[in-house]
Amino acid sequence: MRNIKKRVAEKNLENVKFIMVSIDPETDTPQRLKQFSKENFMQDNQWMFLRGTPGDNGEFAAVLAVSYKQISTIDFSHSNILSVFDKNGVMVHQQEGLGVDNEETVAAINLEISN
Repeated sequence: MRNIKKRVAEKNLENVKFIMVSIDPETDTPQRLKQFSKENFMQDNQWMFLRGTPGDNGEFAAVLAVSYKQISTIDFSHSNILSVFDKNGVMVHQQEGLGVDNEETVAAINLEISN
């Protein structure tokens, strides 16, 4: 996500939020998420870290077609999906994969901001 942020047009950044949603609310306490944001240089206004209840997470994951499964007491297996939403909360783009070319995602963000 930091790579995507670097590629979004500078003039558009004030209108973009990068939201990370924890799938492990028991481990990912607010304090732990804050520490993660510091360690990964994700502290400016564009970053937001969310956590919910296990039930909330399941419902949210289903809506976004994210699969996840707890494989040990401290580890999860999960799909890597990036979703882009317009200012009304409507999903306009989705990309799956880790380490893939994010050009389409960056283009979708820049297009939404320019609309």
